[in-house]
Amino acid sequence: MADNYKQISSETLTKTRQKLEKPKLYKVILLNDDYTPMEYVVKLLKMVFSRNEEDAVNIMLMVHKKGSGVCGVYTKEIAETKVFTVEKMAKNDQHPLKCIMEPE
Repeated sequence: MADNYKQISSETLTKTRQKLEKPKLYKVILLNDDYTPMEYVVKLLKMVFSRNEEDAVNIMLMVHKKGSGVCGVYTKEIAETKVFTVEKMAKNDQHPLKCIMEPE
């Protein structure tokens, strides 16, 4: 049994670290139109983006006054899902509301 330990190699183990890049982030932006009711936009912001009443109203007012407003910043896949969800909800409820995403 002692013979098994006589020839211990002196190898050095090295651990390589893979440098992970942070994923790119995308802004999800609502675009103003003259037809979608403000109350609907607030409801949508609360449902899709989990915004509280105050934040939802502030974003809606930004969209209304400035023509667009950022709803949130997400990874690409989540941003795509949010855009799809907003546009599907708006279409189902017969509103022309548009939503886009842009790299941050």
